[in-house]
Amino acid sequence: MTIRDVQDEIVRLKKENDICILAHSYQTHDIVEVADFTGDSYALSKLAAKVPNKTVLMCGVRFMAETVKILSPEKKVILSSPTAGCPMAEQMDKEALLMVKEQFPDHTVVAYINTTAELKTVCDVCVTSSSAVKIVKAIENENILFIPDCNLGAYVANQVPEKNIKLLRGGCPIHAAVTVKDVDTAKRRHPDALLLVHPECVPAVSEKADYVGSTSGIMEFAKNSDKKEFIIGTENSIAQHLQYECPDKKFFYLSQGLICRNMKETTLFDVLNCVKGNAGEEIFMDEDTRLKAKKCIDRMIELGG
Repeated sequence: MTIRDVQDEIVRLKKENDICILAHSYQTHDIVEVADFTGDSYALSKLAAKVPNKTVLMCGVRFMAETVKILSPEKKVILSSPTAGCPMAEQMDKEALLMVKEQFPDHTVVAYINTTAELKTVCDVCVTSSSAVKIVKAIENENILFIPDCNLGAYVANQVPEKNIKLLRGGCPIHAAVTVKDVDTAKRRHPDALLLVHPECVPAVSEKADYVGSTSGIMEFAKNSDKKEFIIGTENSIAQHLQYECPDKKFFYLSQGLICRNMKETTLFDVLNCVKGNAGEEIFMDEDTRLKAKKCIDRMIELGG
């Protein structure tokens, strides 16, 4: 079978079996091509709640499938690869956060969307990388406990200096591994390119960027810019997707190490087997957990997320 043969069979089966395929932007391009929607985790979750399909296949990692289930409890939600987790989402458990909250009882707990459903049950509000600054500004309390990504939290703290933001050690190990040396090397190789980075990178890297923003923000900036060359400081698949969308421009990796192996757990054949009904893992969630986790997502929506 060729790649196109597999893709055609996936498209046929998803229609036959009433399945909506969601692909996170970090998935490979062959999977993106058969998806009904591509984007970041929260955007995909909102879309899943609106589609008429009774089954949703999430090509991403576990917390993303959980978020879909939180917002669409009536749908059957399948995670394409049962072993695809998120190191950042799994860095802190509910018990650990409850202990931290006891130390900072007057702080509003702001959780990055990249957290487990269980952890969300004891948080006050969720944020995405694109909405974090706006939402933290809108919170009445000046004391904020931001979890789990200290780099995104530091970026928010820099943008909202009027808040007292407490950070804990944690974050995306892939983005956090990018160094200033990587930046200097990439800029030396591509002196005419603009540097676009995700705020999950360490502050020293973000400070050297021409643009700092979410994955979708990086993609929109590159597509709308009149510049022709860009160094992409987030998961390397984004540079690949942008190259397809903007063939007249050039996109370079900031670091060869910017590869999320959990996102790459899912293959095109995994997707094929999922739409056949003999692969993946259905996500189940008790109603108490779902409703408690949904509260901080609802609060995010109220504050403009």
